[in-house]
Amino acid sequence: MNSIPFCFGEKHRDYMRRCLGASVCVAEGAVRSGKTVDHVFVFAKLLEDAPDRLHLATGPTLANARLNIGSCNGFGLEALFRGRCRWGKFQDNECLRVRTATGEKIIIFAGGGKADSFRKIRGNSYGMWIATEINLHHDSMIREAFNRQLAAKRRRVFWDLNPEGPGAAIYTEYLDRYAAMQAKGEFPGGYCYGHFTIRDNAALPPGRIGEIEAQYDRESVWYRRDILGERCAAEGLVYPMFDPARHVAVRRPGPQAEWYLSVDYGTMNPCSMGLWAVERGRALRAAEWYHDGRRTRHSMTDEEYYTALERLAGRRPIRYVIVDPSAASFIECIRRHGRFRVRGAQNAVIPGIRTVGSMLEAGRLAIDPSCADCIREMRSYRWADGGEDQVVKENDHAMDDMRYFCYTVLRREPWRREEEKEDV
Repeated sequence: MNSIPFCFGEKHRDYMRRCLGASVCVAEGAVRSGKTVDHVFVFAKLLEDAPDRLHLATGPTLANARLNIGSCNGFGLEALFRGRCRWGKFQDNECLRVRTATGEKIIIFAGGGKADSFRKIRGNSYGMWIATEINLHHDSMIREAFNRQLAAKRRRVFWDLNPEGPGAAIYTEYLDRYAAMQAKGEFPGGYCYGHFTIRDNAALPPGRIGEIEAQYDRESVWYRRDILGERCAAEGLVYPMFDPARHVAVRRPGPQAEWYLSVDYGTMNPCSMGLWAVERGRALRAAEWYHDGRRTRHSMTDEEYYTALERLAGRRPIRYVIVDPSAASFIECIRRHGRFRVRGAQNAVIPGIRTVGSMLEAGRLAIDPSCADCIREMRSYRWADGGEDQVVKENDHAMDDMRYFCYTVLRREPWRREEEKEDV
């Protein structure tokens, strides 16, 4: 008989026991702390005798939901139900069909990060809902998923998240309110909350914990949130780990390098373009082009911008031009010329900033000294005052095109298998 070699610490065991008797369960804390695994195991146990046939599993994207809940590094639903489950379709949605002691159960998988994500889950009633990275779900998706559970015979909700700033909507609209109601004994069905750090995960050896911690700048907001599991406001420099001595370098890309262009489009606002070379998971901003229409008092046309793009690319074989999908006229201009393939930028600001920071800290991102505007912006890019995760929206155009590139191309998700669907 096959077994799943996962080790649960006592703190996680206690949380999972409490989850069995609560209608809403929330696990918050550090990365790699075992939050999602707890929920997957409890969800699987309750699925065996669940009176409802349809259930819901969501992430910020569909790929994220499948990766973190379906696969979960070998501890996901497809492993727990190995031999009695199969991936398929249900009403045009991806689903996992599971044979249980009480009949077939269908788990609908969906992405929840976009404003219109809720449309994919309409029309069905769900019993249980398991969501990973709930703070990256759009509020319309959260509210629709709740509405879809109104007719559930046995309603259960499982959310996990990494901490954000104390004023984030996920706290003010949901978690803090739920905790206050539970303290007064006024939460119907019971609210179960668990907080975990990376050191609560008994499945991680000390050496691996050290490796993960080393990927973070201890002065950054991400270290406090992702490693210490603290809710804290973002303040100061966005990229305190940026060090010209480490990250500004002259490199000569080899013949196997893949080339990309990233564009933060503007008319009178500045337009920034970056030329990127990627080799063995490391990226170099090899050159850039920057135009500030406010300074020159000249609003460039799409054709003029395209000419600048061509010059920046030279004769290099460009795999993709990555552009914010809102730049519709410029995208059409690029397509009309027929040389470059366009890929819509993944424009999630905070996850994108986190990705850039982790790439800098890991030494996977370098900037050529000729990219003066990018270097200038890196030195001054700051969080806005007020305790919310917002950046100061000035002198940030190279920061935007770099974020588009890193979050769309370099992040650890299996992006290559999705790239055909994500073209704009």
